[in-house]
Amino acid sequence: MKFSRQTTLRSQATVIGVGVHSGLPVSLTIGPASIDAGFIFVRSGPGGCEREVEATAGSVISTEFATVLGDRDGPLVSTAEHVLAALRGMGIDNATIEIDGPEVPIMDGSAAPFVAAIDQAGIFTQSAPRRFIQVLKRVPVTLGEAFGELRPHSDGFRAEVEIDFANPVIGRQQFSLDLTPENFRRDICRARTFGCMNDVARLWSAGFALGASFENSIVFDEERLLNTEGLRYADECARHKVLDVVGDLALAGLPLLGAYRSVRGGHKLNHAVLTALMADRSAWRVVEAEQVPARRPSVHAERGRALVGGMIAPAYGPDVS
Repeated sequence: MKFSRQTTLRSQATVIGVGVHSGLPVSLTIGPASIDAGFIFVRSGPGGCEREVEATAGSVISTEFATVLGDRDGPLVSTAEHVLAALRGMGIDNATIEIDGPEVPIMDGSAAPFVAAIDQAGIFTQSAPRRFIQVLKRVPVTLGEAFGELRPHSDGFRAEVEIDFANPVIGRQQFSLDLTPENFRRDICRARTFGCMNDVARLWSAGFALGASFENSIVFDEERLLNTEGLRYADECARHKVLDVVGDLALAGLPLLGAYRSVRGGHKLNHAVLTALMADRSAWRVVEAEQVPARRPSVHAERGRALVGGMIAPAYGPDVS
């Protein structure tokens, strides 16, 4: 099958931006890692001190405003989902992610700048076979009005997301994606984070979203989109939620073979479903590429459908979205 061997980056590439919550400047460098290393964050500190954390579900210490990774010494890196989505979406298995601040730079609010960094660094095929986590049975989770599940799927990884906002400009949208590097690049990597203006003002007053702006977020009021350049996709909000799913589920540690569905979900729900899967040892197994049937020809992602009504918080607000 295509991409039957593990991959890493051929060289390093750096992006520089600000943190969406801290508003502070930060530099992030992606680079090569050894076979079976997975994704490793390396956080530099005063005097050259470094801390490392593996990007796995067990390293998640918060999902309130973003996915936050840390260890017994506390938080190490926040807003990890977009760079993780880019790495997993582009078919990278092993990478180091060096960062000199507490938060991954928000860039333009999407994964596109990280995809560009991967293109710059190049992809190197390693000698070991790629390994997967194969979902063997349905694992459902309900959190209030949010519902998510992982289930067996015979052809790679598929994400199906439905969002439902009281804001009539966003409304209800659905989007589904069969994950391949081609589909990821074309259909979701440019989808930006989003929120409503009244929620942004509330977050600012609470000391959050200090780096949020029209340059890195889609912002709505009760009647219209406030970004003068408009949307990149008619259903950009739903597509961004799929992007977050890819990033959050990258914390499985290996690519998933299965289908994920969420309704009114977000980082908290994504993590809860992944945690439930990993806790049930009968629900999954590790397989190598040679054990996986050849993938059928790639199917384009489905067009999202604008629907009606509902209630949910902004993408970078408290996680019920």
